[in-house]
Amino acid sequence: MTADRPRQPYNVTLAVLALSALAYALLQTMVAPALPAIQHDLGTSTTSVTWVLTVYLLTASIATPVLGRLGDMYGKERILVLTLVLFAVGLLISALSHSLFPLVLGRAVQGFGGAVFPLAFGIIRDEFPREKVASAIGLISATFGIGGGGGLVLAGVLVDHLTWEWIFWVGLAMTIVAIVATHLFVPESPIKVPARIDWAGAGLLAAALTALLLAVSEGNSWGWGSARTVGLLAASALITLVWTRFEVRHPEPLVNMRMMRRRPVWTTNVAALLVGFGMFGSFILVPQFVQTPPSAGYGFAADVTAAGVFMLPSTFVMLVAGPLSGMLGTRVGSRLPLLLGTLIAALAFAFLAVAHDARWHIYVATALMGAGIGLAFAAMANLIVEAVEPTETGVATGMNTIMRSIGGSIGAQVAASIVAGSVVASTNFPTESGYTDAFIVSAIGLVGAFAASLAIPRRRGGQPEPATPPATGRPATAAVR
Repeated sequence: MTADRPRQPYNVTLAVLALSALAYALLQTMVAPALPAIQHDLGTSTTSVTWVLTVYLLTASIATPVLGRLGDMYGKERILVLTLVLFAVGLLISALSHSLFPLVLGRAVQGFGGAVFPLAFGIIRDEFPREKVASAIGLISATFGIGGGGGLVLAGVLVDHLTWEWIFWVGLAMTIVAIVATHLFVPESPIKVPARIDWAGAGLLAAALTALLLAVSEGNSWGWGSARTVGLLAASALITLVWTRFEVRHPEPLVNMRMMRRRPVWTTNVAALLVGFGMFGSFILVPQFVQTPPSAGYGFAADVTAAGVFMLPSTFVMLVAGPLSGMLGTRVGSRLPLLLGTLIAALAFAFLAVAHDARWHIYVATALMGAGIGLAFAAMANLIVEAVEPTETGVATGMNTIMRSIGGSIGAQVAASIVAGSVVASTNFPTESGYTDAFIVSAIGLVGAFAASLAIPRRRGGQPEPATPPATGRPATAAVR
């Protein structure tokens, strides 16, 4: 901080960063329960209204590595404020929308908020004392899941008692507070790297992600074997190969492929993909399951608000699990909490597959999900931060966030497809076995995350990796074997 702006206490900075992250995380899921109301009010089709979700994820996936890179170049606090301003503009556009196009446009602008997480991680690494870094990153990571679960609850209350536009007004109020607080209380990071943005690489990455996420998001309506879906998936794979080759040869790439090939990085990214798969599967499956009337042979006839309450144990447990993961990471390394987290989350889905007849079954399962996902999210962020140089933090954590979002998109669509495929025409409800199969698939995905976590290198002798003290700016690297 400058002489006229003394350094704020670390807990104040952390609280501001957590608020910024929470504002973005809430809007990831708050819109989902409101889609039927939005479709009815705007008089649009089911396929068209899904763009309210799809475009948000598309923009976030494209903007996150670019803004993370800009943060590494020009200052993370400065770019964080810019990111929040763009997020607020998007919220305002959506709140004032009276037709589908401006609503989708507003959601596209909101996607720039995805850079909040890598920028926050970078600020913590650059500014916080080494003993506070892991637990602080753990708390910020936990807000991703906390906001996801909490968004389902808050959206139900707003939609049931007000209107869907209030989702964006509430998000806008939070974001304005976050903008002011970030400017006043978050210091500018001392570590910057002079570079240029690889716009060609960013364009290729955008094309690959757009093709992939469009295919995943529309697979249900188009058909997974349709020419459009298969063609987009093939195009995404081809463009990804071209992008990788281009980045390897570029003198100043957007994403350093040598960094991405490091064993701690690529194994953690695979784990992020599969953990996201499981987490977003739960956001789709649990609310739909509990809203089904008992006449279908299962379910509890919950309304939108009550369905969100079933997710509350997950939200509360994540609040504890994230910082706990960070403390474990400081003592024994972040690999252990990631292993524990993926295993606990897999057990939660396995439990749901065999026991879902009583309300307490759902509460126990969502609490286990919160513990597992909270431990895993925090550990993944710390593993990435430990494995890269300070000047690579923004891009590296941004790519990890993208992998988590892609996994979430795939998990949500796969879960929805399995359940939709079991709908009985006479009742118009899925069969109980359809949900059981979907729970098992989510559990298998998290077992895969556990396997990927086993491939992450252990730290030497169980000693903590050296972190970068704020005053020196020297690179911090992970000691692995």
